Amino acid sequence: MTQSAIREKSFDFALGLIGLFKVLKANHEFVISRQLLRSGTSIGANVEEANAAQSRKDFLSKMSVALKEARETRYWLSLLDRSQLVSVDVKPHLQGVDELIRLLSSIVKTTKESSAVVSRAH
Repeated sequence: MTQSAIREKSFDFALGLIGLFKVLKANHEFVISRQLLRSGTSIGANVEEANAAQSRKDFLSKMSVALKEARETRYWLSLLDRSQLVSVDVKPHLQGVDELIRLLSSIVKTTKESSAVVSRAH
């Protein structure tokens, strides 16, 4: 997976959440929708920051934050889904965030492993 692919996927996911946010607001759901919008758009913002990282450690930190935000987003989506506060199908968004979690987990794991190899070599 290239860095541009995760950037594109996280950006597209955020655009989808903005649409969901509008639907949720139209259905008078104002609390969870704001939390969801914040965490869901933060994923891509942190990925973008990671791509401008000043070091491998900085990159890892930003990608780790993006992963945490993705997990928080999954929480809010699951809460909306199971609470049935509104009758909106969030399953496609859950699938999207699950994909982002898998990708980000892989990036974080690979970066940690390659950092450990570099550290042992020095």
